[in-house]
Amino acid sequence: MAQENDEVDRIVAAWREERPDLDFSPLEVLSRVGRLSRILDRERRRAFSRSELEVWEFDVLAALRRAGKPYQMSPKALLQQTLVSSGTMTNRIDRLVDRGLVQRLEDPNDGRGVLVEMTSAGLTRVDAAITRLVDAEAALLGTLPRAEQKRLATALRSLSLTLDENE
Repeated sequence: MAQENDEVDRIVAAWREERPDLDFSPLEVLSRVGRLSRILDRERRRAFSRSELEVWEFDVLAALRRAGKPYQMSPKALLQQTLVSSGTMTNRIDRLVDRGLVQRLEDPNDGRGVLVEMTSAGLTRVDAAITRLVDAEAALLGTLPRAEQKRLATALRSLSLTLDENE
């Protein structure tokens, strides 16, 4: 079966005509990753929206959910999980408290410390959102055989580890 060309193939072909002196193979990979990233972002926003969550809300709640019961973390640990600034995290926690999705508790191990704990409403929302996300992502990958998905995951992990080392 002949392979169809996508938009990246058309762009690369045009560049090769104009600049035959350059190797466009990186564009063939990374332009597709960029395009797929935009599609994935759209699907994630849709999945989270159906659970009445913004992407950033999901990120915080998901970090708490992955921590396991009692779904508590310090603000500093949440910062490390979500890679945002201290001020941004404080604002996010405030907004999640206002929505009843998390609460602040006194840290029993540190009299001046605070823990952020997910409420039952937060747990319900994040569990619904992750279920919708996994279903949406499975649908996106549904046309690729499982073995090809595993090969792709391995190749992307390898690239990600290499790029992470260079940061």
